[in-house]
Amino acid sequence: MRLPDRVAIITGAARGIGLATSIRFAEEGARLVLCDVDESAGQMAGAEVKKFSPASLFVKLDVTDRTAVEWMVQKVVHEFRQIDILINNAGVTADAQLLKMEEDQWDRVIDVNLKGVFNCTQAVAAIMVQQGRGKIVNAASVSGLYGNFGQTNYSAAKAGVIGMTRVWARELGRKGICVNAVAPGFIQTEMTQKVPEKVKAMMTEKTPLGRMGTPREVASAYLFLASDEADFINGAVINVDGGLVV
Repeated sequence: MRLPDRVAIITGAARGIGLATSIRFAEEGARLVLCDVDESAGQMAGAEVKKFSPASLFVKLDVTDRTAVEWMVQKVVHEFRQIDILINNAGVTADAQLLKMEEDQWDRVIDVNLKGVFNCTQAVAAIMVQQGRGKIVNAASVSGLYGNFGQTNYSAAKAGVIGMTRVWARELGRKGICVNAVAPGFIQTEMTQKVPEKVKAMMTEKTPLGRMGTPREVASAYLFLASDEADFINGAVINVDGGLVV
């Protein structure tokens, strides 16, 4: 097993890439803390993960709520006595062209995708510094690398995540903590199901592999960066995009 008895917090764990990552980590021996704002879906995800990792648990969490995040981290420390891995996976979209984007669309995407990553990392990093070790992996996106039509808010947030990843790699590396990011391309999730079919066809056509990726393929990149195999990888952004950005 690649994550024996490691304690991993995964945000946005109720579905899609987060759920696939939770299952993948559980298969490799990790004890999981599944966090999601959707309690019903989160409880079902937790039940699924417990088949592989009985010690795992679900915590309802809004990553934009600093008090709730701090409470969650203290609960994990009390329950497991350690935090080895943080996967900042929670994210939302609210697409619109610049001239049509409403302020609440901007605020919501920035709050969840950027501030949420900051909130969780700041709280967990304090524990990891005390331990002298840890792995933090952030969900970026190819949209944060090249921009994407109709995604001013999402592209800005994910570009910010990439920037924070590189800063934290510098700040925390000497304290035994590796901070990296994964930048998925077009992945088969509920988020991409909202995209118009003509846009899906265009994106698939632009992807050299000629298909969309799967949540498990992204989960495998998270697993690698969270494992001992990636102990000398710090500040990296790994694209999981089928060659979309080359």
